[in-house]
Amino acid sequence: MVVSDTWIVVAIVGVATIAFKAAGPVLIGRRALPPSGQSVVDLLAPAMLVALVVTQTFGGDEEIEVDARVPGVAAALVAILLRAHIIVAMAIAASVTALFRVVA
Repeated sequence: MVVSDTWIVVAIVGVATIAFKAAGPVLIGRRALPPSGQSVVDLLAPAMLVALVVTQTFGGDEEIEVDARVPGVAAALVAILLRAHIIVAMAIAASVTALFRVVA
């Protein structure tokens, strides 16, 4: 069986992610992070999520694409700003994106 380069990368990233997540408790143990370190950790997940959403929404083949995904993400943003649950916001984004794809 031939394994593609994509699956090799997925496996390597998966192993690295597990190692990275395990390193924190192993290295730090029961000690608390300094306040400056904790503020970085607190901002890391939201920054990574925003980066993922932006690249998946506007990313194309080496160029910026504006298609049906943009109104879907905008609708989800409005739902989140109106304090909707994340699952509801995701459903709204999927519905709006699907609607724009059907109309276009």
